[in-house]
Amino acid sequence: MRKLIQAVILILIFYLILKLGIPALGSFLHHGTWPVVPTNLMRIYVFFIITGVLLYLTFNEESAKELGKPIKEVYGNPEKGGLRMIVIAVIALFGGYVTYQNVKPSFEAPVELRSIHPAPPSSVEMWGKSYNLLTLTNPFREDKANFEKNVREGGIVYFKNCFYCHGDKLDGKGHYYSGLSPLPANFVDVGTIAQLQESFLFWRIGTGGPGLPKEGAPW
Repeated sequence: MRKLIQAVILILIFYLILKLGIPALGSFLHHGTWPVVPTNLMRIYVFFIITGVLLYLTFNEESAKELGKPIKEVYGNPEKGGLRMIVIAVIALFGGYVTYQNVKPSFEAPVELRSIHPAPPSSVEMWGKSYNLLTLTNPFREDKANFEKNVREGGIVYFKNCFYCHGDKLDGKGHYYSGLSPLPANFVDVGTIAQLQESFLFWRIGTGGPGLPKEGAPW
C-alpha cells in the first residue's frame, strides 16, 4: 500500500508543478503574465510522468509486487467484493466526467486572432479630411529645411500620447506594456518600421489604439 500511495503523491506533485509551478515561474520572470501549459502538451507530460513514476517504482521484482499488491487484493480477493464495486464505480464515474468535459459544447466566445499590424482600410477620415491610404505620401520627407523642427514636434506628440505603452526608449516597454495584447510595437527594432509603409504608419498613429480593428486593438 505504501508504494501505491507514493506513486499517487509523486504523480500529484509533478502535475502541480506543471499546472501551477511553471505559470508561477513565468509570472515571476515576466510580471503581469500567467503563461499556462497548453492542454494537449499537458496530457503528453502527464503521460510521461505516470510512465516514469511507474518505471521508477517497479525497477525490481520486489518493488513491483509491493506496488501491485493493493490492486490484486481489491480485484482478486472474493471478500473485497463491496470495495471492488466501489472502486470500479469511482473509476467509471471519473472516466465519464473526463469524457463529458472534453465533448460538451462551449459557451465561450470564439477566440479572435490577434495581429500586431492589422490590415488598414483603403481610405480613412481624420480631422475632418479624407485620406486615400493607397496613394498617400509623406509631405514632411521633402521639407529638408524644417526636418529637425518637425522631429522635435513629433517627439513632443510621442511623449504626450505614446510613451506610456511604447516606452521612453521606443522599445515597446512602457508603463502599461505588460497588460496589453498584442504587446506594443518595438520601434527600435530594425524590422518594425522598415517593413511598414508611411501611409500605414500615418493611419496607425492617427487612429491610435481605440481606432484600430478588433484583431489589433491592444486589449
